[in-house]
Amino acid sequence: MGTVSATETDRRVETVDTDAGPARVTWLPAKRPELVLAVGHGAGGGIDSRDLRALAAALPAHGVTVALVEQPWRVAGKKVAPAPKTLDTGWRGVWPALTEPGLPVVAGGRSAGARVACRTATELGARAVLALSFPLHPPGKPEKSRADELLGAGVPTLVVQGGNDPFGRPAEFPPGEYEITEVPYGDHGFAVPKKSGLTEERAMGIVTDAVTAWLAHRV
Repeated sequence: MGTVSATETDRRVETVDTDAGPARVTWLPAKRPELVLAVGHGAGGGIDSRDLRALAAALPAHGVTVALVEQPWRVAGKKVAPAPKTLDTGWRGVWPALTEPGLPVVAGGRSAGARVACRTATELGARAVLALSFPLHPPGKPEKSRADELLGAGVPTLVVQGGNDPFGRPAEFPPGEYEITEVPYGDHGFAVPKKSGLTEERAMGIVTDAVTAWLAHRV
């Protein structure tokens, strides 16, 4: 696996103008890149979430350039995410920069970012979708399902979901043409309780191992 220090050395930050305002892309390049994994953040946090940091550290060593995408609302310093339509507009505006290296692009994101990736994958020509902590429904409201977004992605899709995610546990997900990996005991942010016997390091290892193996078939 790669290390944070190795990828940090080559980190490059790019500002991209979109119809929703300026977005920001943090590039962590592979030395011999075969594809780009572009991942967006959720509605309650940024690109410093534990799973995005783990992927950015691990994947460049496996030929995957990681592009961490910050939506315009986040770049502007706002604390509340806008409507889904505006999030999609921001993502569409960044897409040309993501494809500029001339490599296949896997669209990804965590939570709200995963929904954006699913909704726009076919339209933008994404090679596949990585959905981290897909919010299948609001907590306590399983009747308000967003399964149609996941099932409508139209490209190979990997869901990585915490076993105790209040936005949808793995067993709640409907049958469909996608793969799902469970992080045992994990919550929506993949935090695991101490009593589970699973460390955060091991939890992140489950995430990075699953994503690395899955991406190897996307080239």
